Amino acid sequence: MQLYLAGPDVFLPDPLEVARLKQHICQQHGFVGLFPFDVSLDLANLSPFEQGIAIYRSNLELMNQSQLIVANMTPFRGPSMDVGTAFEMGYMAAQGKPVFGYSNDGRLYAERVAGEAGLDANGLSIEAFEMADNLMLEGAIFVSQGSLIRQTETDYYRALSTFEAAVKLAAERLL
Repeated sequence: MQLYLAGPDVFLPDPLEVARLKQHICQQHGFVGLFPFDVSLDLANLSPFEQGIAIYRSNLELMNQSQLIVANMTPFRGPSMDVGTAFEMGYMAAQGKPVFGYSNDGRLYAERVAGEAGLDANGLSIEAFEMADNLMLEGAIFVSQGSLIRQTETDYYRALSTFEAAVKLAAERLL
């Protein structure tokens, strides 16, 4: 069974090494992990915009080939998860595929965006549904019969124990 590996890992200095480690964990639990860089793209003669569209299409194809997604929901560049990963979760949920998530930050969203009287610095209300991120994301996980694993890790972007727990749970439920 093929599993799409979603997350901001592609932005790390060594994304191929992280992908290799995650794919090994997937294999140990009976999955084939598909990482966005698994597809060889010739981007040389494309504008930056065209490169982005080519990568988008490539990622869609990998998701179409996958039977489920395991998404890294660790906050990225702010209090919420990577927005591209959020899109990928929604894409898979819309296809009726199981969505599993994990976060290396054990706090709830409201705890990460704490403000006075439930408001952020701009006076806007903060979601307080006891969820790790936006309700649409955790809702996609719940409705798809997936699961979200949250643990606080010291190596925020490289720790693999929370990821492995999510993959193990997916294997127990789906294989």
